[in-house]
Amino acid sequence: MPEDCPVCGQHYEPEPGFFWGAMYISYAFSTGIMLITGLLVYHLLHDPAVWVYVTSVAVAAVLLTPLSLRYSRTVLLYLFSGIDYKPQTQPGPTA
Repeated sequence: MPEDCPVCGQHYEPEPGFFWGAMYISYAFSTGIMLITGLLVYHLLHDPAVWVYVTSVAVAAVLLTPLSLRYSRTVLLYLFSGIDYKPQTQPGPTA
């Protein structure tokens, strides 16, 4: 992740260690992914063997981890840093 936005120049990390909080948001996303995957497997495959649950949940968690990490940072920035996306903003000078 770049340190500054290439379009508006906004610094992404307001203070050192800011993204430690994103870890907890990522935990919540991962829990939701695991619950939804387990429920889908249960309903679509009509209660299969335990190894099917474990495999499907593990695969879903591993495949969706990059998205979970990226979106947890985004959620944290929007909640606590005052960053507000404005699509009409013009690109600023690049450093």
